[in-house]
Amino acid sequence: MRTELAGILLAATALTATSASAKDAPGDAVVAAMGPILATAPDAAAIDAKCDSLVAEIQRRVTELEGETGPASVGTTLTRFDAITALLGGGSGEFTLYQQVMADDARRNAGGACQVRLSGISSKIGLSRPIYDRLKAIDASGEDAQTRYYLKQALANFERSGVALDDAQRAEVQALQEKIAQVGNDFDANIAAGEKSLKVAPSELAGLPQDWIDAHKPGADGMVTITTATPDYSPVMSYAKSDTLRHDLSVIYNQRAWPANDDKLRQLLELRQQLAEKLGRRNYAQLVLEDKMVNTPQKVETLLQDMADAARPAAEGDYAKNLKVLQELRPGATDIRFWETGWLAPIVQQRYYDYDPQEARKYFAYNDVRDGILKLAEDLFGVTITPWKTPVWDKQIETYEVRDHGKLIGRFYFDSHPRPGKYSHANMIPLRPGVVGGKSVPLGALVMNLPQGDHTTGLMEHQDVETFLHEFGHMLHHIFGGTQRWFAQSGVATEWDFVEAPSQMLENWVYDYDTLAKFAKDKDGNPIPRDLVEKMNRARYFNLGFGDMRQLGYSNISLELHQEPVPENLGQAARYYRGAFDLIPTPDFVQMQDSFGHLNGYSAIYYTYRWSKVIADDLFTRFEKDGLRDPETAKEYRERVLAKGGTEPAAQLVKDFLGRDISLDAYRADMAKAAQ
Repeated sequence: MRTELAGILLAATALTATSASAKDAPGDAVVAAMGPILATAPDAAAIDAKCDSLVAEIQRRVTELEGETGPASVGTTLTRFDAITALLGGGSGEFTLYQQVMADDARRNAGGACQVRLSGISSKIGLSRPIYDRLKAIDASGEDAQTRYYLKQALANFERSGVALDDAQRAEVQALQEKIAQVGNDFDANIAAGEKSLKVAPSELAGLPQDWIDAHKPGADGMVTITTATPDYSPVMSYAKSDTLRHDLSVIYNQRAWPANDDKLRQLLELRQQLAEKLGRRNYAQLVLEDKMVNTPQKVETLLQDMADAARPAAEGDYAKNLKVLQELRPGATDIRFWETGWLAPIVQQRYYDYDPQEARKYFAYNDVRDGILKLAEDLFGVTITPWKTPVWDKQIETYEVRDHGKLIGRFYFDSHPRPGKYSHANMIPLRPGVVGGKSVPLGALVMNLPQGDHTTGLMEHQDVETFLHEFGHMLHHIFGGTQRWFAQSGVATEWDFVEAPSQMLENWVYDYDTLAKFAKDKDGNPIPRDLVEKMNRARYFNLGFGDMRQLGYSNISLELHQEPVPENLGQAARYYRGAFDLIPTPDFVQMQDSFGHLNGYSAIYYTYRWSKVIADDLFTRFEKDGLRDPETAKEYRERVLAKGGTEPAAQLVKDFLGRDISLDAYRADMAKAAQ
């Protein structure tokens, strides 16, 4: 999930803001200040105009806060600051959505340009000495714990931003922040525009599922076009028998946005290093980690090594199984090549575990999976999810609202299918926070790239089902944690290296037969057989260590590029850092650093996915013990973890649910199973 966690993300909704009345909650006035929402697909001029209006409103409020007189207080000063935070987050979410989902460059670029403007305003506010001094003067000793925690965090953020520097130095920091935002936006735009394709003869498609072949008819030239979009890339790399096809698709996939983004990435790394030095830090990794759960580069390095020590035996066992099967298929093979790993996995699963992913695939049609995931949320958390009639930006969009015992508590969009120029992976954008006692409820959007339709056109891999549920886990976190006193603590507002944990924990339910049997059906309506799910679970731990070692390699790229001097050859450096963990050598043609979007959004902290996995495994031990459908456990999890939003440190939320501190024991136990 990519998201701006410095503020609350809001985005396009079908609601039109109206003037707040005297009966409305104070937060409703902030929602009203956002102005009319561009719910249907606006043109670029409308996006620009909305940005101008929002920027003017934020600047008006900043001027008001900087000129505030009289005693500083929670009711005046902090409330005004929180409203500005909400408006900045509102703009960030809205224009992030436009950049990711609009159908043409003009509108996507308009969304990106506004993000850059808002980022500049945000960094300027973080350097405002008058605002910092007003917040510092607040006496919050008589306030509730959440308010004291919020104020403490806000002051610490100002101090990390460089508010103590003199005027000239603050101006230099501001200029660097604005350049970083612009270069990062350009980096993302190049990735979105970097989709590639190749043409192959129909005979090259041997091994691919028939429904996929049926959906890829030859063109007038008799050739089939295959793109680097996920619904093309994943099946080809998993099932195509043609080694040439998998190799060639791997080449273009791993060269998306290359070489254009090499220059952008170099600029991004250099600017971040300059910023870190201006703020008195050795490097950017040190700076960005200071407010995380794992808060120093050295601690991250130790975490990666501890996880590698647990995962390596399983990974080596996975490699041995893959190699043995490869040698049966290709006598004389001595090692596994980069483009063979995805193809070998389903073959190994059949040979060792009697599990065929293509057999399971026929039970996962998009429409059924979507409905099944919604039903799981209803059953687990006691809510009701129904269609929501509202304008949308594309005919593919699906809309829903969530009620708890009849009370509306949230709304969301599914933008689930690929389109040219659209964001190419999967994420949840928190679009609007709730307001305590007010009319506004949390709203978000899942932006994904899944096959569309029924058993004819919309069959999904089991891993796609897992991805869908993962992203929807973020949505549940956003909605259940989305009504707080303060906008900045609403929804997914915890430490950045915790936000993936609830979603990763929820992935376990796609291996549960009782869950799958409710929605996994073939074209004739027959539910997925229990013995197939049992085989799936036996195969589940295969490649777990192998995959984690690769993810640790990605984490190492992210961390080391932000600690060391910018390397002359970025591709070579990325391959080297990855190779410190990944068991498969990375070929010279791989230039994945240029399409590794997390290097912009996550910078040095891609490790957060691994640390969150440790927490997720630990959280799941309660459900393993009490039952995946135990209502009391689910209720406690919702109330003690999800519903708290960002009102307490994440470590405390976990401790409240588990009754103890976080441990790597559950992660190590899973890897021990995988090594068997």
